Amino acid sequence: MESRYPFILVHGIVIKDFKFLRAFGRIEKKLKEQGFKVYTAKIDGFGTIENNAEQLKENILKILEAENASKVNIIAHSKGGLDSKYMICRLNMAERVASLTTLCTPHKGSQIATRLLKMPKFLTKNIAFWVNFWYRLFGDKKPNSLEVCKQLQAVNGNEAPQLEVPSDIYCQSYSATLNKSRDDFIMGVPLMFSKHYEKEASDGLVSPSSSVFGNYKGDIDGSVSHIQIVGFAASKKKKEKIYAFYTQLCEELAKMGF
Repeated sequence: MESRYPFILVHGIVIKDFKFLRAFGRIEKKLKEQGFKVYTAKIDGFGTIENNAEQLKENILKILEAENASKVNIIAHSKGGLDSKYMICRLNMAERVASLTTLCTPHKGSQIATRLLKMPKFLTKNIAFWVNFWYRLFGDKKPNSLEVCKQLQAVNGNEAPQLEVPSDIYCQSYSATLNKSRDDFIMGVPLMFSKHYEKEASDGLVSPSSSVFGNYKGDIDGSVSHIQIVGFAASKKKKEKIYAFYTQLCEELAKMGF
């Protein structure tokens, strides 16, 4: 199936494209097999919102030129949604974006980030130093993990940064809920902390209430973690459901004229 505009997948923190590791697993390939024009953004894994927004803008302008297109559809996971919003609102890219879909994006922050910043400063600075060191080796141009953690702190609704995406851009969002720790051995531990601090359901890092943005579509089906929604740490059966979710998402946007 063809869409009017190409799709660009925008990843969050930690998971990024590096050699044989793909930020969205096989999702890009699966969508291309369905006839969609799809790209994955080349942005830092631990860059600040401002830094990644600049990189994303550069990516999109190149894609628009290559495809001879006027706009793109953005599907953003986690912090990628914040990067995308900043790019649209602050970097004069509103006219270049047809739709923005965010998946498990912490629009109101994450309690996990808040708690990490409550650790002793010498410890957080030491951890940040090594995270930045390794991500430079992984190709990050400007890693700044400590500032990223600060940007992801939980905030109350009236304290959240006001970035009003223009109304002519179709905006929608999805959340995910990891029901049991054993459903994802990687996100199981953060899930326990997240449930304790969020006082509500969570995908392991982000609560559904923090994921709400634009036309909120609710949870994707089943017990799905923050990283499983991009195809990682999931069983073969669950991956097939994830692929089907992205295909349906793109098909719906295409039918809407995007």
